[in-house]
Amino acid sequence: MKRTRIQEVLQLQPTREIQTVCGWVRTRRDSKSVAFLEINDGSCLRSLQVVIAPDHPLLARCTTGASVRVRGPLLPSPAAGQPVELHAEELEILGDSPADFPLQKKRHSFEFLREIAHLRTRSNTFGAVFRIRNILAREIHNFFQSRGFVYLHAPIITTSDCEGAGEMFQVTTLDMEKPPRLPTGGIDYAQDFFGRKASLTVSGQLEAEVFACSLGDTYTFGPTFRAENSNTSRHLAEFWMVEPEIAFADLADDMDLAEAFILHLVRSVLEAGAEDLAFFDRMIAPGQTEMLQKLAQAKFARMTYTEAMEHLVKVADRFEFKPYWGADLQSEHERYLTEELVGGPLFVTDYPKEIKAFYMRVNDDGRTVAAMDLLVPRVGEIIGGSQREERLDVLQARIRELGLPEENYWWYLDLRRFGTVAHAGFGLGFERMVQFVTGMTNIRDVIPFPRTPGNAAF
Repeated sequence: MKRTRIQEVLQLQPTREIQTVCGWVRTRRDSKSVAFLEINDGSCLRSLQVVIAPDHPLLARCTTGASVRVRGPLLPSPAAGQPVELHAEELEILGDSPADFPLQKKRHSFEFLREIAHLRTRSNTFGAVFRIRNILAREIHNFFQSRGFVYLHAPIITTSDCEGAGEMFQVTTLDMEKPPRLPTGGIDYAQDFFGRKASLTVSGQLEAEVFACSLGDTYTFGPTFRAENSNTSRHLAEFWMVEPEIAFADLADDMDLAEAFILHLVRSVLEAGAEDLAFFDRMIAPGQTEMLQKLAQAKFARMTYTEAMEHLVKVADRFEFKPYWGADLQSEHERYLTEELVGGPLFVTDYPKEIKAFYMRVNDDGRTVAAMDLLVPRVGEIIGGSQREERLDVLQARIRELGLPEENYWWYLDLRRFGTVAHAGFGLGFERMVQFVTGMTNIRDVIPFPRTPGNAAF
C-alpha cells in the first residue's frame, strides 16, 4: 500500500498533486457543506486535515480511532496554523472503531493510559515520548560508532551478580513444586538447565570489560532486570542500560566521555525532535527546551563526594534525609547540588568504598573509590561509572570483603591475571535519559510496556 507519511506531506507545497495517506482518525467535524477529518499516522505530532463531502457514504464510519486510507489533491488550507489540507477523492476504511474507543478528545490521566498501554501511543504525549526515545536510541549508536567503539550484545542470562545486591530474577527449568534437593535440604541447582543457579542480568558491564580488554573501546545497549520490590516513580523491574567500557583509561577519561555523550544526545534531540520538545515544553514541563539548550552549551562541574557532602551538611535542615559522610546521596541532595549549588550538570567523584560496588578501583586513601556519578537537574543521577579495579590482589580482597562467591568471578579475575590494563566505564539508564529530555515525571511513562511489581501486562 503506497503512501506518504503525514510528516512529509505537511512539508510539501500545496501544488494540487495527488497524495495518498493512511492513518487513524483523531477527530471529525461535520457541517452542511463540508466535513473535516483530523488524521494522524504517528510520524509526527501534528495531524493532517482532510476535507471530505458531507454526504460521502463512508463518512459515518470515520469515527475516532478508525483507520483510513485517503487519496486526493493537496491544497492550501485557509485555517490558521496548517499550510495544507488534503481534499479526499477516494476514502477507504481500513479498520472500524466503535463508539467505546478509550481515547477520546479529552485529557486522560497517565495512570489511566498505563492501563491501556496498547493504545496510549496514539495519544499526543506518548507519540511524542516514543519518537524522542527513538531519536535517543539512534544517536547512542551514532555516538559510539563514530568513535570506533565495538557494539556488544551482552548476555541476558548470567550466573554472576554485577552489582552484588542480590536483587535478581531467577531463571530455571526446575519443577518449582518439587525441586531436586541436596542432602542438606537446599535446592540442587546442578540438575537445573545451566547446571547452576542463573538469573536475568542487572548489567552487561562485566562482559563489556572482557571486550574492552581485548578489542579496546566497546559498549552495550540492552535490557537489564532488577527484582526490587519498589513502586516509586523512579524504578522499573525491566529497563535498558547503555554501558560503554574504555581501555587504557582512568576516571578523568571516563568523565570526559560521559560529558561528550550527554552533550551529543541533548544536541541531537534539540535538532531532530524540536516539534515534540515544544509539545513537552507547552504541556508537560514548562521551560524544558530552554533547560536543554542551556545544558547543550554547559561545561559540566566536578567535585568530590567529600566536597559535595560539606555543601549539603551546611544546609542539612532543608532535607528529609540528613546528609553525612558515608551516606549515599538521595534525590533531594542531587537536585540541590545541580539546581541550586552549581546550576547545571555535576560530576561527583571519589565515593566511600562502603557504598559502591566491588569492581571500583580503590583510591590511595583506602577509604574511597575512583567512582563518579553524573547528576543533572530535575532527574538527579543519570550516569554512574568508575575506573575499574585492575589490580588482582585488591580486587580479590574486595570480593571477599563483600562476601561474594569468588568462584563466580574466576573469568573476571583472569582479566587481571593476563595482561591487566587500566580501564573505565559507566552506565546510563536509558529511561532516565528519556525522562530528562522530555520532562516526564514517572519512569513508567517513558518505556513502552512497564514492568513493575504486580504488573507484567501487554
